[in-house]
Amino acid sequence: MDENELRMSSGDWYLPDYPELDELDADMVRRERGCAAYNAAEGVEERQAILEQLLGSVAELVRIRPPFHCDYGYNIRIGTGTFVNFGAVFLDVAPITIGAYVRIGPNVQLLTPAHELDAERRRAGWSKALPITIGDNVWLGGGVIVCPGVNIGENTVVGAGAVVTKDLPPGVLAVGSPARVIRKLN
Repeated sequence: MDENELRMSSGDWYLPDYPELDELDADMVRRERGCAAYNAAEGVEERQAILEQLLGSVAELVRIRPPFHCDYGYNIRIGTGTFVNFGAVFLDVAPITIGAYVRIGPNVQLLTPAHELDAERRRAGWSKALPITIGDNVWLGGGVIVCPGVNIGENTVVGAGAVVTKDLPPGVLAVGSPARVIRKLN
């Protein structure tokens, strides 16, 4: 692993160099083929086999309705019994860890890339990504966006259309943009 790859995987700012881009391009081609095959597959068994090759780790009883899109796939880990509805986009430049029995509504986006705010550095291509962790038994309503570096505690419910910019504790209901906790759940 070169210095840029180490910085990329640790959440530090990095500037991709050309040899690294060639490897990442090859990963993206593999991912594009995997997502296309998954989205075209017709049976549960066929989809499960593709997911096991596409993603870093997929437990039993995971169901993802197509279309499904991701950046690399190998940075995604999904726990037992998780359900992901239509139109999910998981940008997994950094790790995405999803617990067991999570429910993810349609058109949910889990976005690990962070963007440089300084115009010069952004133009130069500086990038970083921060991991996302979703605890067990979380429910993300339709259209939820989870931003880089966010952790969502177990048993939390996030209302449809919320934009989660900061960590959410376990066992709460959060809504809005940006998402805010409105009450604890039993």
